[in-house]
Amino acid sequence: MDLGIEGRVALVTGGSAGLGLASARSLAREGCAVCVSARSPERLADAVVELQEFGGTVHAVLADVEDPEAAARVVAETREVLGPVDILVANAGGPPRGDFLEADPDEWETAVNRNLLGTVRLIRAVLPDMRSRGWGRIVTITSRSAREALDGLALSNATRPAVAGVVRTLAREVGRDGVLVNNVLPGPILTDRLRETTPTREGLAERAGRVPVGRLGRPEEVGDVVAFLASERASFMTGVSVLVDGGESRVIA
Repeated sequence: MDLGIEGRVALVTGGSAGLGLASARSLAREGCAVCVSARSPERLADAVVELQEFGGTVHAVLADVEDPEAAARVVAETREVLGPVDILVANAGGPPRGDFLEADPDEWETAVNRNLLGTVRLIRAVLPDMRSRGWGRIVTITSRSAREALDGLALSNATRPAVAGVVRTLAREVGRDGVLVNNVLPGPILTDRLRETTPTREGLAERAGRVPVGRLGRPEEVGDVVAFLASERASFMTGVSVLVDGGESRVIA
């Protein structure tokens, strides 16, 4: 299927590893010019080499979305090097695990700044160009915790639904401008983060056993959903939160 986004400019934050890199791969495979941003210069360099194998233009910007000035700088540099951003994939790493009383005030502030405000700043930075050209795609990557409270994830349970609320609100405000805004909710995907929180083979097997399809997800399975939502093929989808969790969620709507 031709997704119709060849030549589009995509910006992927947290794009040097995990779900961000998987999304950048899927977009690069579709012929997008891709800018990836992240905090690690070494990982960014590796990501650029990998993405260049798809034959398109790739750029990288070292940035931390917790920095209030980072969003505007990353978007401005992308525009200067590749052109105005057509597709924004706002991907921020999940907050630390822990119950409500285990998180101290600094951790709450960091979670809100990284997972909510960082996303808001990025969207505000790309929207003017998208609206002026009458075309844009914004895809946020959050978590199942945007839809249901998960034990031991108090910070995520608070900040991820907030991003989903931004997506639903914004979709109604900018749809007539040709800008579509959607949210992807990954479940148990075999990334470095899952390996860190579940370090044993037995633990991963047990985790996979709780998924209805009987296995853990692959990062590219999330990346391909992101690319679809960013495409012309999804031109009548906006304001939705799409679960990519192997059927694990029990929420009906």
